[in-house]
Amino acid sequence: MKRIYILLLIVMMMWGFNVSAIKVLVTNIDPILLTSLRVFIAGVGVLVILYFMKILRLPTKKEILIILYISIFNVIAHHAFMAVGLKHTSGVNTGLIVGLGPLLTMVLSTILLSKHVTIFKGFGFFLGFTGVIITTLVGSGGVTTVSIGDVLVFLSIVTQAFSFILISKMNPDLDPRLLTGYMMVIGSIFIFLISLGLESNPAQILRLFDL
Repeated sequence: MKRIYILLLIVMMMWGFNVSAIKVLVTNIDPILLTSLRVFIAGVGVLVILYFMKILRLPTKKEILIILYISIFNVIAHHAFMAVGLKHTSGVNTGLIVGLGPLLTMVLSTILLSKHVTIFKGFGFFLGFTGVIITTLVGSGGVTTVSIGDVLVFLSIVTQAFSFILISKMNPDLDPRLLTGYMMVIGSIFIFLISLGLESNPAQILRLFDL
């Protein structure tokens, strides 16, 4: 059990570093284009690891439909909103709003999955939600206005929380690690197509490689 908590802590730390790194990169590269590349690389990396773990297999037709459906929320909408939102808000604000993720997941699971919420969990939700609201809206100079970037990041977290509910509700037979890899690869392709329609020059991604 201790090992699981340590791994979760490491994952959350890497998630936080990821937000900061994206904030720096989106100042030089169109956010949706950047997102398509990083999600694609991550997805391919996951599938390669699963290949060596002898878990990799092709999904069935039914599983492909599930992957596509969940990818709309878990990959396409979540990452696109996050990338564009980061371009219009600070990394600090983003980190604070991202902290709403577990709280939103709990609320949606209560509403959509009829999960029972104990008094202890409800009190924890109240404290967490209050903390995020205060730290996000109140700065050193008092209450600040909510930017469009904050709204987009919030929508990013909402769509991700909803995708977790979909995964739980649909309960696919596909290994969750395999599901993650396929969602990332397929979702990144759609994100790239969106970037072609909304952004300027795909060749700018070469800046990452100093070419």
